[in-house]
Amino acid sequence: MALPQAKQDTTEARLAALTRPEGAAWASTARDAALARVREMGLPHRRDEYWKYTRPDGLTAPEPAPAALFSGDEQPLFSEIDRVRLVFVDGVFDPDRSDDPTLAGVEIERLQDASRADIHWAKEVYGVLEARGQVPVQRPLAALNTAFATDGVLIRATGKAERPVSLIYLHESETSDAILHHVVKVEPGAELTLLENGPAAARFNKVLEVEVADGAAFHHVRAQGRDHERQAVTHTFARLGRESTFKSFTMTANGVMTRNESVIELTGDDATAHVAGACMGDGDFHHDDTVFVTHDAVNCESRQVFKKVLRNGATGVFQGKILVKPEAQRTDGYQISQSLLLDEDSQFYAKPELEIYADDVQCSHGSTSGAIDETALFYLRSRGLPESEAQDLLVLAFLAEAIEEIDDPAIAEDIRVRLEAWLARRRKD
Repeated sequence: MALPQAKQDTTEARLAALTRPEGAAWASTARDAALARVREMGLPHRRDEYWKYTRPDGLTAPEPAPAALFSGDEQPLFSEIDRVRLVFVDGVFDPDRSDDPTLAGVEIERLQDASRADIHWAKEVYGVLEARGQVPVQRPLAALNTAFATDGVLIRATGKAERPVSLIYLHESETSDAILHHVVKVEPGAELTLLENGPAAARFNKVLEVEVADGAAFHHVRAQGRDHERQAVTHTFARLGRESTFKSFTMTANGVMTRNESVIELTGDDATAHVAGACMGDGDFHHDDTVFVTHDAVNCESRQVFKKVLRNGATGVFQGKILVKPEAQRTDGYQISQSLLLDEDSQFYAKPELEIYADDVQCSHGSTSGAIDETALFYLRSRGLPESEAQDLLVLAFLAEAIEEIDDPAIAEDIRVRLEAWLARRRKD
């Protein structure tokens, strides 16, 4: 079916502004296939079902809108964590600001270098999980990323990583347009923790593909924030083997437009996948979490826990689906999305879905929106707390369920401290 003319024009204008990187046969083949997918699907439009709550215009325009740089004296996130830092500046890896990658105890290469090799393990993952994630919902911005990503890291863990790998995204140009693609392969029995933080660029398109083999574990914690005028779309594609574990948590504070998509396949029996997020928005803030979890094996567990705190006209979106295939008996699927609206101007749109074809399952979903509990607020104020501090305590309590999805107590505490600081700064305004 031919694309509508307006959609075709938008797509071709965006493609004309990009240059495809050179690479070996395996990389060029993956990029050619991704480019064909983009042209077949067309870039997203507001009339597309999964974009009806979020305007994609800023993500599909040929050039990014300028985004002012944030200036602050906050200590960098995760600075107290013993980690291996890999720094990207406006989407380009900076070896001078990065640590020695070998300190992590895993294989780490730049996409730019690996894509020139004639033979590479990434051939089985790069663009493969993204292509699988295009059905049944099209994700053209992810295909655009696969076709045109200029940098990123490829990480292969064959045992337990000695320290977390920390990807730090610095934003130094008000008109930067970054496209990064990361590939992670966690071999059988191995374990890896990946941290991400920073605003990255004025406009940021990122794909993370994760292959978690039998008995392996992958932990992912990221923070998005600081530069408020930035726009970002991120995709995480994961495929889980037997008895494997995948856990991902995202904290977002600030950002004029952020869309985070997670597409997870549980393909091995007894696998576990948890995806969680906590976001706090103020004013011209739009945050969209779109999640699709497919159960395609026996006795697997999935959890989706998303909490949003919105005020001064901020907008939050949650679209989450659990698909249980006929063979996926004894599935345990849980999904909750909740928003705390601190004024009457903020909005929360939720679209929770269950599609179940197996008989022996335990699946649930729920979504709520509401204001601060006046009874709880009165109780705290009666104990001598000012109203603003009492409200902040209730906000942190509301976000607690999502933060509890982080396994590492030190990382979870760092996230809690940052959220508390964000609330304290807004209290002074």
